[in-house]
Amino acid sequence: MGVPEKLAERMSMAEQHEYLRSRFSRRTMIRGGAVTLGAVAGGAFVPGAVARAATPAGRPATETVDGALVAPFGRHLAYGDDPRTEMTVSWQVPVAVKKPFIRIGAHPWDLSRKIDAEVRALHTPAGVGASGDHTQYYVHARLSRLKPGRTYYYGVGHTGFDPAEPHLAGTLGTFTTAPAKAEPFTFTAFGDQGVSYHGLANDALILAQNPAFHLHAGDIAYGDPAGQGKTSDTGFDSRVWDQFLYQTESVAKQVPWMVAYGNHDMEAWYSPNGYGGEQARWELPTDGPDRHNLPGVYSFVHGNTAVISLDANDVSFEIPANLGISGGTQTTWLERKLKAYRADRDIDFIVVFFHHCAYCTSTAHASEGGVRKEWVPLFEKYTVDLVINGHNHVYERTDVIKGGKVAKELPIGGTAYPETDGVVYVTAGAAGKSLYAFSADQSYEGHEKENDAVSSFLCVEGGRQAETVAWSRVRYLDYSFLRVDVTPAARGRLATLTVRGIAETGERVDHFTVARRAR
Repeated sequence: MGVPEKLAERMSMAEQHEYLRSRFSRRTMIRGGAVTLGAVAGGAFVPGAVARAATPAGRPATETVDGALVAPFGRHLAYGDDPRTEMTVSWQVPVAVKKPFIRIGAHPWDLSRKIDAEVRALHTPAGVGASGDHTQYYVHARLSRLKPGRTYYYGVGHTGFDPAEPHLAGTLGTFTTAPAKAEPFTFTAFGDQGVSYHGLANDALILAQNPAFHLHAGDIAYGDPAGQGKTSDTGFDSRVWDQFLYQTESVAKQVPWMVAYGNHDMEAWYSPNGYGGEQARWELPTDGPDRHNLPGVYSFVHGNTAVISLDANDVSFEIPANLGISGGTQTTWLERKLKAYRADRDIDFIVVFFHHCAYCTSTAHASEGGVRKEWVPLFEKYTVDLVINGHNHVYERTDVIKGGKVAKELPIGGTAYPETDGVVYVTAGAAGKSLYAFSADQSYEGHEKENDAVSSFLCVEGGRQAETVAWSRVRYLDYSFLRVDVTPAARGRLATLTVRGIAETGERVDHFTVARRAR
């Protein structure tokens, strides 16, 4: 993306951003005829920039585009701060349009409610990676005062394209808000998807699970294929995001697609923290410790289950481009959230998801020492029920771990009791990108192999530290995802998380249960 590799290795994400901004200065872009409103304002994107945003050289002026010729695409949902009453609908348009909006109603024939939407124009100049001179238009509509447990119909449009017109009825989507009280539900999860046949196949399988929401544990589209948080990656291509959002639309237009940010999601051009592009593309819950620097850190509650998204780039020794960006505020916020959720009698389960692995034996990245140092003690202190990671392109599941050791063996089909046993960690990073490898044999449902001594390593400050581990219970090396069925219970009885690893073929490769006595 423009910085010599040796120089980039010594630069933080903020320093790389400053380097790119000085190289591709306003003067350079004006000379090249590639100025957008976002570039003139000095930012990556400008909230509310719509029809009058200038377009790259060679494109017709925005005012001349007939809105009837422009169809929205890439719809994706995300919960607001309260999943019972808030939802954000996001989408793209290929050129700037006039007065974008969303229509919403309880029936497909009654979409009389019309709400204005916000456009975020994201400009990538020629020379920043491989995407040429490119402007993307991301549109967001925040919906509030919805009713819990209700299915809504919606359509997105703009001047010249009204989804309420009969001939556009096929463009309508639906979503369902979280229930007002605890009910059985399913959610799905994976990491490291990108754009591929395998990613598309996993999306189709996920849609068939009818999940209430989906967790994507980082490395979302791979617009930056190197993932080192460096600007020296000449393969960076912002247009990959267009392909990704189009690919996932079949699911994400009706299932809230809740993302955490991984190392491939840091893009130095757009902002000092590398997340300016992500902030243009996604609108996530806002209860995190620092929405500006850590936009992928948040939490939400669905029924009896609290979900926490973390940004492991903040604690990663392996890829330190954003190491320490929060100044410790993320960990402080995490403990405050865990303490509050564990004290809430309406919440049985706490699920935490983020990118870099706490425990994994893949030969590519293995385990992240920063995560073990900063967060694992808190997971154990507050008896987190399930931790979901990506980063390593494999499926791997641990025994129950406490204090870095096996507290209880958890065979396939077994049950863990976090209140007394410890924490179970799942790496579900085989969503679509090329697969990695294990140092030990695979071991999964129907093909179990006992192996109490697996050679691996831990990423620590300054390099890798070898370790031999006994906690690696299930290892599966093919495309897959995670399905979790949540079953509440009456007070005093056991509520359960039934967790399954499902291969791209539909075959079950792992299953276990997490049980906790409902209060």
